[in-house]
Amino acid sequence: MSPTLSKIECHINVDSCEANAASLLADKSGLSKQQIKQAMTKGAVWHSRKHNTSRLRRGKRSLKVGDELHLYYNQEVLEHQVADAELIADMGQYSLWYKPYGMLCQGSKWGDHTTINRYAETHLTPDRPAFIVHRLDRAATGLVLIGHSKSITAALAKLFELRELDKYYQVIVEGQFNSGREEVVTVDSDVDNKTACSHAKLLEYDAKQNRSLVQVKIDSGRKHQIRIHMASLGHPVVGDRLHGIASDSDINLQLTSCYLKFPCPATGEINEFELPERLRPKL
Repeated sequence: MSPTLSKIECHINVDSCEANAASLLADKSGLSKQQIKQAMTKGAVWHSRKHNTSRLRRGKRSLKVGDELHLYYNQEVLEHQVADAELIADMGQYSLWYKPYGMLCQGSKWGDHTTINRYAETHLTPDRPAFIVHRLDRAATGLVLIGHSKSITAALAKLFELRELDKYYQVIVEGQFNSGREEVVTVDSDVDNKTACSHAKLLEYDAKQNRSLVQVKIDSGRKHQIRIHMASLGHPVVGDRLHGIASDSDINLQLTSCYLKFPCPATGEINEFELPERLRPKL
C-alpha cells in the first residue's frame, strides 16, 4: 500500500515471534515505523490474543504465534486536535474533569487520542487507568466523572442509572425564556421513546442579543435531552446545529454541565462539585 493513502486498514496473523508489531505493520501497510508508532500512541492499533482484544500502544511488545494485529489508520482522525481538558478534582479512585468542546467521551477503532479518558490517563499523577462513567455530547462542555478502577466506575455509573446523583447544566438559548410565567418550567416528554424530564429556570436575559442564560436540572439522561426539550419550548440552545437554528458559521454549542452532587462510593460522604465561573457559558 502507498504511504500517501490517508486511510489504511490491515490485519496480520502473527506466524513468527522474531519481528515486533511496528515492523510487521509497517511492512504490511507501506507506512513508516514512525507513522505506525504514532498510530499506536493514538489508539489506532489493536492486538488480539485468543478471545482478548485491546489497543496496542508499544511497538516492541512481545508477540506470540497465533496473535493478530489490526491497524485502522485514518490520517484525518489521527491529525485531529482538540483543546486540553482541565482537572477539577482528583479523588484518588476517581477524578472530575472539565471537558472542552470537541473532546469525545468515547473513541473508535480508528483512535482515542481526543477522548477525555485517554487525556486523563496521560495527564494524571500518579498514572492510573481511566474509565468513562457517563457521557457528554462532543459539542457540549463541562464536568465529566472518570473512574480509575472497574469497580468504582461501575458504582458511579449505578448512581446515574438509579438517579441518585444531582446534576444541572447551564445553557444559552434563543429568546427571552419563561417571560412572565412560573419560576421553573418542567418539560416531561419522551426522548427516543424513553421517559425524560427536565426542569429549567431563567438566570439572566440579554435584551440586546435576545438570548437567555438558563439553568437546567435533568431527572433522566437521554441523548440530546436538553437540546430537544429547549427546542420544544421554542428556545433552542445557541449553537445547536442539529435541533436548533444554528448554521455552520455560528458559535459552538452553548451547553455546559456545571454541577454534580453524589455520595462517594468508597466513603459514603456526599461530594458536591461546581464548575468554576470562568468555564461557564456567558451571555
